Amino acid sequence: MRIGIIGAGFIGRAVAQRVIAAGHEAMLSNSRGPQTMSSVLSGIPSSQVGTVEQAAQFGEVVLVAIPLAHYRSLPAQWLEGKIILDANNYYPQRDGRIPALDRFETTTSRLLAEHLPRARVVKVFNAILAQDLGQDSRPKGAPDRRALPIAADDPLAKALVIQLLDEIGFDAVDAGGLDESWRFERAKPAYCIPLDKAGLTVALAAAQRQIELPEGSWRRLQG
Repeated sequence: MRIGIIGAGFIGRAVAQRVIAAGHEAMLSNSRGPQTMSSVLSGIPSSQVGTVEQAAQFGEVVLVAIPLAHYRSLPAQWLEGKIILDANNYYPQRDGRIPALDRFETTTSRLLAEHLPRARVVKVFNAILAQDLGQDSRPKGAPDRRALPIAADDPLAKALVIQLLDEIGFDAVDAGGLDESWRFERAKPAYCIPLDKAGLTVALAAAQRQIELPEGSWRRLQG
């Protein structure tokens, strides 16, 4: 499978490493252009780099891993018909205030899906720290295999992403449609905490829409 990656930060690079190790192709991009990504090529030798448009065209599946504030900068026409892996999170101090999110009227993934109406958005990779993508990967059936939450409205897109997670070393827990993806957004019990399928299922059910964990508590819980 060809996976285009928009955003060459920690998550974008970590996902590229995992999917390449599983036998897929990956092209990373950023807003500044491929000439700024020599460190990507040296750090992930089997990866490719390109412009955002090239990565969008390259990918059968496209990961969006950019600050949420910039989601409207994505040209919708480049992503028509694509499965979009949405790794965005809402950090008000970085992204500025987004009133609809502050009022709990929508989710980060729903905002992206409304901006990309002809794409199939799957919320995934937002609830794991970049370094954990490498160190927590386990073979299928391992007793300590970590599970990651996903959400999507399109069942076929969801099934493909569950298979991809399995290939790169993770179980998946289906949290429902995009309107339920708030259950593993920032500061919820399932956010960036290493859990197996049973533990993640409990954490997703325990989430309360208007209650957030203390800022950064997910990092402290990991030691």
